[in-house]
Amino acid sequence: MKDADARALLRDLFDAALAAARPATCLAPYIAKLAPPKGRAIVIGAGKASAAMARAVEDQWPHPLEGLVVTRYGYGETCKRIEIVEAAHPVPDEKGRAAAGRILEKVKGLSADDLVLCLISGGASSLLALPAPGLSLADKQEVNRALLKSGANIVEMNTVRKHLSAIKGGRLAITTQPARVVSWLISDVPNDDPGVIGSGPTVADRTTFADALAVLAKYRIDPPASVRAHLESGVAGKIEETPKPADPRLRRIETIVVATPKRSLEAAAAVARSRGCVVVMLGDNLEGEARELGAAHARRALDLVAGAKKPTVILSGGETTVTVRGKGRGGRNVEYLLGEAIETNGAPQIWGLAADTDGVDGAEEIAGAIFTPDSLARALAKGLDPKAMLRNNDGHSFFESLGDSLITGPTRTNVNDFRATLIVPTK
Repeated sequence: MKDADARALLRDLFDAALAAARPATCLAPYIAKLAPPKGRAIVIGAGKASAAMARAVEDQWPHPLEGLVVTRYGYGETCKRIEIVEAAHPVPDEKGRAAAGRILEKVKGLSADDLVLCLISGGASSLLALPAPGLSLADKQEVNRALLKSGANIVEMNTVRKHLSAIKGGRLAITTQPARVVSWLISDVPNDDPGVIGSGPTVADRTTFADALAVLAKYRIDPPASVRAHLESGVAGKIEETPKPADPRLRRIETIVVATPKRSLEAAAAVARSRGCVVVMLGDNLEGEARELGAAHARRALDLVAGAKKPTVILSGGETTVTVRGKGRGGRNVEYLLGEAIETNGAPQIWGLAADTDGVDGAEEIAGAIFTPDSLARALAKGLDPKAMLRNNDGHSFFESLGDSLITGPTRTNVNDFRATLIVPTK
């Protein structure tokens, strides 16, 4: 297989994964079944896919509605009846804080005849940035930055976020009562736990203030004094806990996960098989240090090379972590991919792609990258040191210098990371 053909195949697999998670497609069957309420229909939501989800509802649901959703800068859509606000991600800003406050106000004072349609996708944890009483936006920003650099996984990060929020961890759902709430979620988290997706604003929370303190201690994060005092007050019972699974205030909440990483991987696998490839599926919920997982997948590919009789594609999803020690331009997908490329050490039969399905890897407007059998050789010819760049968390600079960055622009969906390794047998 020629290099161009291998690259094209990998990109086709990624595009198939994205197509399976497009809001207009994955929401359609649920929109068709949604009956109008006797009272008002209010659409709220947050996340990188929320504007596209709102647009799908507007286009496909012919009944009266109103609403407000907040999405990442650049991820908006044009809607007529649902207001779209763009705000910062992954570190929240004042626009996100203000939008979250307005969303909370919008669902107060409703009746049992009203319907709240909540559209949540990955990114909502940062975009619904409404600090708990006694905390400031600056407090949340400081803790968020520390968590992003710490190596904490998404479950741990959202445990903390929920307990610093006036809206997440089921608190939004309580405010809507006695209205009926239907939540449609696009999952970007391992195991598709609704309580973790967007920090579960309409979902019961199994974590506690004590759990949040334990995460900060585990990663040696010293939060602002106000944050520590808030969490300790929660442990002492001076602040109400997030609502738990048996809470009667959550009886009228219906939660449906409409798109998942697994379904996107299955769509990619179907394309690979249609092109004559053998598919090795490693799972949609892989976690761990990104560079280490990349090296592990490289060893798996090297093991398969000798016996491969047909092109073979290794697929996986999930959300890895990066413990930031350097000062480079990085993201978990390019960190994974550079670790994989170094471990394959120029093996002539292996290509790889890793990208975030939201189109943003780390803080860069770059989805991810592709590595090829000659990536290391091309890098060395340019005077680059791949191992040094990995130590410096500088994956974006590495692949950008080779012209191998993967840039999609805003995808307006988010089903977490997509990884594909292609093994082409020798003739």
